[in-house]
Amino acid sequence: KHRLIDIMAITLCAVICGANAWTEIEEFGETKEQWLRTFLELPNGIPSHDTFARVFSLLDPNEFQSAFINWVGEVVDLTDQEVVAIDGKTLRRSHDKRRGKAAVHMISAWAEENRVVLGQMEVDGKSNEITAIPELLQLLEIHGCIVTIDAMGCQSDIATEIIEREADYVLAVKKNQKKLLQDVRDTFEMAQKDHYRDIQHDHHVEVNKGHGRVETRRYWTISEPEYIDYINRDGRWPGLQSMGIVQSERRVEGKRERETRYFISSLDGVAVTFAHAVRGHWGIENRLHWVLDIAFREDESRIRHGHSAQNMATVRHMALNMLRHETSVRKGIKTKRMKAGWSERYLLR
Repeated sequence: KHRLIDIMAITLCAVICGANAWTEIEEFGETKEQWLRTFLELPNGIPSHDTFARVFSLLDPNEFQSAFINWVGEVVDLTDQEVVAIDGKTLRRSHDKRRGKAAVHMISAWAEENRVVLGQMEVDGKSNEITAIPELLQLLEIHGCIVTIDAMGCQSDIATEIIEREADYVLAVKKNQKKLLQDVRDTFEMAQKDHYRDIQHDHHVEVNKGHGRVETRRYWTISEPEYIDYINRDGRWPGLQSMGIVQSERRVEGKRERETRYFISSLDGVAVTFAHAVRGHWGIENRLHWVLDIAFREDESRIRHGHSAQNMATVRHMALNMLRHETSVRKGIKTKRMKAGWSERYLLR
């Protein structure tokens, strides 16, 4: 009774305007039917909420995600050395205990300069990000970019895939790579004791103030060939050129907190570039995951049957990309969604 393109268009418009559930999408369609008919056929009117739910539960999520990635590739030009952050997020209420279905876990690729989602992929839990990340990378055009991944992605296969895609990597090193972490930590401790004398290195400092808080981040990189060869003595890390350390100090109301993080990288060891990559990685948390939870209420969504949770995650990413790139209104995503619901002219943009 209904055309697939009509169902998809109504859903996307409804989500842009603030709809988060099938009944809300149906209500949006009925309210905006006259406007929707200006560009959709709607041969049998507005589909019911059950129809929306069935279509999205049956839609092949891999095909839908592939179409999404192709669309982004057509409209977004990545800049040279743009930070592409990859991280996972669990759709917390997408589980279905009655059917024995765990919550859906997605990995996403976020372009920090363009502020768009480049692609996403469902994985069978957080531990399987290791196998899913190379598959996602194969779908993306990341030539000349800097790919940043947290400790879970610090794997030789992932580093190899990034280098083969003609990109660079900055990978966090934590306890899941105990030997590597120990080697990098020992190297920096030895270098610091000797004040980096006769060691090829670089240094950069950033200070941020605001809301009674002072945060200082100090970045060091070592690109001394002898030390890099020691870290990569088994040849596991293709393209490895430097290792980095970030020492953060935060002072709030007289209290002081310190944190040290370690990285390996295929970058040439310029500390400013390293800092740009490390700082840019947090965009996926602050500008994607946080916005999805606060503005789109993603963690509260009970959409879960069949493939509907994965497919609606893709629709939210589409909506977020469009809202980010509509710049005539300089407001937050939540306000833009409300304005789109109020103004058909703005929604049409």
